[in-house]
Amino acid sequence: MPLLTATRSCPRRQSFALQASILVGLLAASSAPTPLYALYQAEWHFSALTVTVVFSAYALALLVALLAVGTLSDYLGRRPVLAGALLAEAAAMAVFATAHGVAELIAARIVQGLATGAASGAAGAALLDFEYPGRPGRAALANSVTPVSGMAAGVLASTALVQYAPAPTHTVYLVLLALFTAQAAALALTPETAHPHPGAWRSLRPRIAIAPCARRTMLLTAPGVTAAWALGGFYSSLGPGLARTIDPLTPRAVGGLVFFALSSAAALAVVAARTLPASTAHTGGAAMLIPGALLTLSSPYQHSLVALFAGTVLSGVGFGAVTQGTLRQLLSRSAADESAGTLAAYYVLSYLAMSIPAILAGVLTNRYGLTTAVSLYGATVVLLALTALAVPPLPRRRPATD
Repeated sequence: MPLLTATRSCPRRQSFALQASILVGLLAASSAPTPLYALYQAEWHFSALTVTVVFSAYALALLVALLAVGTLSDYLGRRPVLAGALLAEAAAMAVFATAHGVAELIAARIVQGLATGAASGAAGAALLDFEYPGRPGRAALANSVTPVSGMAAGVLASTALVQYAPAPTHTVYLVLLALFTAQAAALALTPETAHPHPGAWRSLRPRIAIAPCARRTMLLTAPGVTAAWALGGFYSSLGPGLARTIDPLTPRAVGGLVFFALSSAAALAVVAARTLPASTAHTGGAAMLIPGALLTLSSPYQHSLVALFAGTVLSGVGFGAVTQGTLRQLLSRSAADESAGTLAAYYVLSYLAMSIPAILAGVLTNRYGLTTAVSLYGATVVLLALTALAVPPLPRRRPATD
């Protein structure tokens, strides 16, 4: 059982809610710049490739953090790792709020990625630690729904500020800065759930620490996860640009709502798929990615925002179901002291799938145009989803140490 230590602490329920709110906040901050890219482009005159580089700086920095400190909370404890990450995230928001050029955006995204990577494994593992033994599955559900609901909340709030706030490139970051500072302070009231022990320095050596019983699951679910997160990266970085390509007169807020449609549909799908067998959720989600990608691919040829949003919603449903099904399968095969490493490994795969194709799409957009880039991107996602459908379902399993 997890170690719970603190003389004055939040009850288990409140501690669980705080960890979930941390993940929501971190992912809200990750999507907040999406509706602002058009403003930055108009003011600083940079290309679609630069947009994907700014976006991918976050994902690649997050990847580095996951590889280096994904299991650090198993050695130092959840609270110190999370507190440090939240304060770093607050610093990144300050850099965003005062940015005057692309270099500062990239620097803020790098700090943000490092902080989010450090916090993701620790907060996800803490959710498992605070889960009520009599209600198994809540932590896996929270680990699935908080990222996509956070991204939806972040992009919606940022889109609203773009439309109505007098200083949209400042306000959203100042609000998030206050949130992360408050969460870091609230952590002091939560009990420590890990068993701090020697080996922290050794754990910083970059490595993939997947639970042995979950390795085959990770391999077999990889095509579906890659297809889902590659679509997520596309909609996050180039979705607003695609909306403007389809209709140059569309308001900037519509571009931001493309990624909101994806992430909100994903959040609803995560909740809806919780009663399905994990393998069924994963396979069904992979199947939904195919019509989603095809509709998105066709939207610039039809000059149809309706097709774009319909494809985005279908892709979001597939994204959510794949995420939920995959995490349930992985966590059911991981012991308590393996959960942080397994979650970190999952996020490594996810953010590689999100960042590298997005950069390639930016290169293709610069060279051949956004419509051609969308076609190649959509075709690749369809092939990956078809590969996921060809993988036989895995049987249910719980580790003996659970």
